[in-house]
Amino acid sequence: MTPTNSAEQALDEALALVSRVPEGGAGDRSVPAGGGGTGAHRATGWQRARDTAARAGSGVRPRTHRVPLAAALGEVLAAPLDALTDLPSFDTSAMDGWAVAGPGPWSVRAGGGVLAGSERPEPLTDGEAVRIATGARIPADATAVIRSEHCREAGAQLFADRPVLTGQDIRPRGQECRSGDLLLPAGSLVTPAVLGLAAAAGYDELTTRPRPRVEILVLGDELLTEGLPHEGLVRDALSPMLGPWIDRLGAEVIGTRRLGDDPAGAAALLEAVTTSTADVLVTTGGTAAGPVDHVHPVLREAGAELLVDGVAVRPGHPMLLARVGTGTPEGSAVRHVVGLPGNPLAAVSGLLTLAEPLLRALAGRRRRPRYTAPVQGDVPGHPYDTRLVPVLLSDEHAVPLRYHGPAMLRGVAAADALAVVPPKGARSGQELEILDLPWASGGCFT
Repeated sequence: MTPTNSAEQALDEALALVSRVPEGGAGDRSVPAGGGGTGAHRATGWQRARDTAARAGSGVRPRTHRVPLAAALGEVLAAPLDALTDLPSFDTSAMDGWAVAGPGPWSVRAGGGVLAGSERPEPLTDGEAVRIATGARIPADATAVIRSEHCREAGAQLFADRPVLTGQDIRPRGQECRSGDLLLPAGSLVTPAVLGLAAAAGYDELTTRPRPRVEILVLGDELLTEGLPHEGLVRDALSPMLGPWIDRLGAEVIGTRRLGDDPAGAAALLEAVTTSTADVLVTTGGTAAGPVDHVHPVLREAGAELLVDGVAVRPGHPMLLARVGTGTPEGSAVRHVVGLPGNPLAAVSGLLTLAEPLLRALAGRRRRPRYTAPVQGDVPGHPYDTRLVPVLLSDEHAVPLRYHGPAMLRGVAAADALAVVPPKGARSGQELEILDLPWASGGCFT
């Protein structure tokens, strides 16, 4: 394992000891708001936070629409995909070769052969053979298809080089499905293969759940959009990263805006929280309790319900999840707010912890299967919190990477996944849960 920065680890543990008060088990902890003072809210355990986000998305009444096949890619079927016809809809040849009737040798029919897409061919008589192409309709009374490489012509006769079985290399009508059969249930992800199946079954459109709409609000006065960092200002690393990342999670990003830390920025944030057409607002920064951290006050003013207010995870513990609106016919539409910390790797932690399970549930997609991998080398842990550590995946191990501080992206940029390290750390060879990064695992078809 690459050595962990010991100074960084010591600082993290020291901060934990003064800002965390452990309560029995690895679940929720008392967490001082903003990391100081006395406990003002409780941080949710990492797995519980993910479960809460998934339940929040599942609780929203789904929207559906009917779209052309190409527009359905990456969405989820809102209705079952039933067979509209038998597949294949007629007996077809599975190979290029000869359609034959009865035992051989066979007399070769004069004229052209049977091609795919041609009109219904003339029936075969007993002892007759005709050339046939893959996918072509089988002539009536044919008993088998002989592959070209398994037979030979001699004058006007055809001889087989091996025994011929009745029905060989013929795809009979309805072999794959019969009309009305269930091909795929509602809730299936529309992949390229699903598009092919739907087209083969005769579909021109599909009824799907549209991607959740996301608006990104990047908060802060210290952010530059170009050039080198200077004079206390830093480059905005989140705007270029969040949109493509969220897109790979299967959502539709309808806009990215930067808001200042001044009263005008707070007013714009309130307006977005209460009036945005997005299903989810993703904010960055401002989730702590500093003098210009506006997210909590704005959520209170908007009447939002805090579902998660801090998570026992490092980096990223000040993240939050809130719900605005009732979703009832007489009330306002439900909108969720995912508040990410402003540090880049902490924001990544928030994406994986809250945004991904929320967006997957809103899209109607199943949660990713959980899996583990043995870690290579000892991994130090936080005294009380889960840690998310960038790793490379080899054939045998998850290999931790350096540069995993809250403000660093160097580690995750080289990573395949993040490993879930329990409180107090993990020993070399210990199985750790692995969170695939969306581009490393194939992501969503968008």
